[in-house]
Amino acid sequence: MARILIIEDDDRIRESLRLMFDGEGFEVDDAATAEMGIELFAARRSDVVIVDIMLPGMNGIEACRTLRSASDVPIVVVSARDDTTDIIAGLEAGADDYVTKPFEPQELLARVRAHLRRRPADQTKVIHLGDLTITPDEGTALLPDGTDVHLTATEMRLVTELAAANGKVLSREDVLERVWGYDYFGDGRLVDVHIRRLRTKIEPDPANPRFLQTVRGAGYKLVI
Repeated sequence: MARILIIEDDDRIRESLRLMFDGEGFEVDDAATAEMGIELFAARRSDVVIVDIMLPGMNGIEACRTLRSASDVPIVVVSARDDTTDIIAGLEAGADDYVTKPFEPQELLARVRAHLRRRPADQTKVIHLGDLTITPDEGTALLPDGTDVHLTATEMRLVTELAAANGKVLSREDVLERVWGYDYFGDGRLVDVHIRRLRTKIEPDPANPRFLQTVRGAGYKLVI
């Protein structure tokens, strides 16, 4: 049985989410503050975390950073703000996904289930990107001196799926389906931000990418 942690200060929303996920067979922990949520996560290690951005005390952005520093758990941000800047801030802080308020509970449920279904891609060959060696089976990205370039679970799946395409261009919709497990309510900004974050880790010069290339009007491809 999957365990989910809900960090949301709105009592009505938090309780309705608790009831929904409990009714779907999840073990549910919930917290009204980021500080309390982080303590719960440290004690129980949830399988998925839902974090509101606007929280009293520590905000959701800082909560994402703290959770991500400790774990690769899937983090879904929920926020009343749908401005691109706010969405990007959440993703840059380590969130894997976001949902803007007001949202349909079944959409959030579908996204959570998609994250729980995610598995490593079928192709597991070693990927060489210049001096960086990525081994999907082991979840490692190593430089020649042994330095580990940490990729989150989403970033590892992203580079693996792009490598599996064998140089073909994947549209944003293709990437959403392959990496996040859905496309019908996806947002291309989710893909774009993760691509940018991945470039900062695998490219010698992220501003002029050699491996992870944008094909204007079409999508992205990985050149190995």
